Amino acid sequence: MRKPLLAVVAATTLVLAGCGSGSSSSGEIRLRMIESLTSPERTKLIKSLIADFEQANPGVTVELISPPLDSADQKITQILQTKKDLDVLEVRDHTAKSFSNNGWLAELPTEDWPGWSDLTELAQTKAVEVGGKAYLIPYGFYQRTLFYRTDFGMTRPPATWQELYEAGKKMTTGDRFGYSFRGGKGGADYAVMMISAYNGESLDPEKSFFLKDKRTIFSTPEAAQALDLFVKIFKETSPPDSVSWGFPEMVQGFTSGITGMLIQDPEVIKTVEESGMTGWSTAPIPKGPTGYAFQPVGYAGWGATSFTEHPKEAVKLVQFLSEAKQSIAFAKGNSLIPISKQAQDDPQFSQGAWKAYLQAQQDQKQVITIRPVDYPGWSQFTVDSDRDIQALITGKKTIADVLRSWDAFWTDQAKKVS
Repeated sequence: MRKPLLAVVAATTLVLAGCGSGSSSSGEIRLRMIESLTSPERTKLIKSLIADFEQANPGVTVELISPPLDSADQKITQILQTKKDLDVLEVRDHTAKSFSNNGWLAELPTEDWPGWSDLTELAQTKAVEVGGKAYLIPYGFYQRTLFYRTDFGMTRPPATWQELYEAGKKMTTGDRFGYSFRGGKGGADYAVMMISAYNGESLDPEKSFFLKDKRTIFSTPEAAQALDLFVKIFKETSPPDSVSWGFPEMVQGFTSGITGMLIQDPEVIKTVEESGMTGWSTAPIPKGPTGYAFQPVGYAGWGATSFTEHPKEAVKLVQFLSEAKQSIAFAKGNSLIPISKQAQDDPQFSQGAWKAYLQAQQDQKQVITIRPVDYPGWSQFTVDSDRDIQALITGKKTIADVLRSWDAFWTDQAKKVS
């Protein structure tokens, strides 16, 4: 078992590296850092935060590597496999386990870092989600909320999926529709969200595709009720071409005035604001009949490599980026749910469109779940389930067909990890 990173600082031998991380001939320490979810604006923001770090730590310079978005995770993996010339890296929720299992991530210290107590409960939980150890410090979260257009006549947001359906029907007329449906890639996430809500408190949040009695969430009469409403929402409240909509199309449908409601992540807030829309608001996602809503949160964060030649400085950079001032600036720049408790006093996060996320966090029946990513068939299911949803909404499969298939799949998965 690896010791926390700072515990091995004294035992670490510094190796000079002329072209990578290491120490220059003048004694200056050079760190190499790589990001994953790259974009020009984001990279510019990270570089400004790095400049602040360098100013606060004379003698330390940081080289930021920004691969193309589509190949970034592959590039990171390739560098990690060489176990050299990398000190700090972006770790995503779906790469954390494989990176740590391969021994590429160092365990970050938390007890002696004052910034740890400033992290929200969600941030602390996700930091140690893999193996109970802090292999990363999240820099923010993606959590869905309901966007709705008040200029379509909606004065009160729907609190349940049934109310969303009814409100969507009222708004649907001519070339205007009630809801931005996601029928393309990622559409199954919304079906699972509804099925989870309809199963209510029977669901086990720690194993989100399973109930507390070990059956799958797809095996119940409530699952069939949820999928029935799911199909109705598509057929009766959504544009016909939303059968193939993904993220860009569903957001465009909302901002262009084609649809009146949208369920998406906080990054859409900036898009909606820039679109010039004025009559809109947000609310927590709808609940099921038993008063519960369930959803996972997407996240990523900063970590240090287990083979860094400068563990003390690498940890210091991760902690600097995770402290209140820097993390709040990063969350603002990237439309993320912040990790710092201090952000709750910031007007950007406590008012307006962001207020719905704080409301959801304070509602014990708006439950954060853990995706079953540890199961061997997870990746395959994400592909197959989207295909099944396409078949369902186009009439090629029945609700019973889909639920029977998903139940059998996850019953088999449970046997493989038992």
